[in-house]
Amino acid sequence: MDLVDDIRRGEVRAIARAISLIEDLEPEAELLADSLFPHTGRALILGVTGSPGAGKSTLVDRLITLERRSGHKVAVIAIDPSSPFSGGAVLGDRLRMQEHATDPGVFIRSMASRGFLGGVAAATGDVLKVLDAAGYDTIFIETIGVGQTEVKIVELSDIVLLVLMPGMGDEIQAMKAGVMEIGDIFIINKKDMPGADKLLMEVEYVLSFKNPGEDTVTNPIVMTSATNGEGIGLLREAIAAHRTEIARSGKLEQKRRFRLERELMGVLNRKIHQLMDVHIEVSKQLPDWADTLYRRKACPYALINKQIQNFLKEGRGDRTN
Repeated sequence: MDLVDDIRRGEVRAIARAISLIEDLEPEAELLADSLFPHTGRALILGVTGSPGAGKSTLVDRLITLERRSGHKVAVIAIDPSSPFSGGAVLGDRLRMQEHATDPGVFIRSMASRGFLGGVAAATGDVLKVLDAAGYDTIFIETIGVGQTEVKIVELSDIVLLVLMPGMGDEIQAMKAGVMEIGDIFIINKKDMPGADKLLMEVEYVLSFKNPGEDTVTNPIVMTSATNGEGIGLLREAIAAHRTEIARSGKLEQKRRFRLERELMGVLNRKIHQLMDVHIEVSKQLPDWADTLYRRKACPYALINKQIQNFLKEGRGDRTN
């Protein structure tokens, strides 16, 4: 495919076109992703998540500057909430990174979540393949925010940066085990605000409960003020040190294998759903099924099990009337 060659040469128009094909679920998107897959696995993928307003975009902007000074090509996928009217991205975090807009070594793309649970867009995994194959050394995935369901970022990233901010209820967020398990590196941004030291102690307290026998990898805590550029150098050093540590311990390989497992499961689930929709016409029959349940003429599990059994019989060519 000429498009694949153009992407591998790092041509921006080809990269943008490929991402659009993937987002729009075009038929050629699957072949494109598979063609690029052998050329992936080199980029460092950094997930950036945290409460809305914590300063994630400004933090990423500062990190991009340091990465570029080191000669690294950088890509950013900024996941935004979807517009209820167009389905497109609402916030457009690229606006906060205008300083890098004309830099040929930086590629920034806003993607709409389109209602996808997990804090990221469904197409993000394949978009990562495009950027990785295009030769970007560091890829940031910035999520909408962190909450009870927004943990998909763990499955996509090598290292997750959890950004916390004093005065936003993050002291309570820090106590939630699920939220704390998301982060590999903890960033207390806007450190000059009241309550920053208290938040630091809260994070240290929660991390102290980790069982050292289960995980020998440390979780750095870095205090920053992204707006003022304070602590960004220390953060970048912490990221580099953490990457070395997880590579040495084998955890980086473990994470990347886990990512492939989750990707395969996601592809399998989508394909099964598509197959069932073709043969059973799930989308068309769903309202009738719901009406049947509403009138208590059937039970949910029994109804679905019957449809699956009919589907399997049809596949064997022995469906009974």
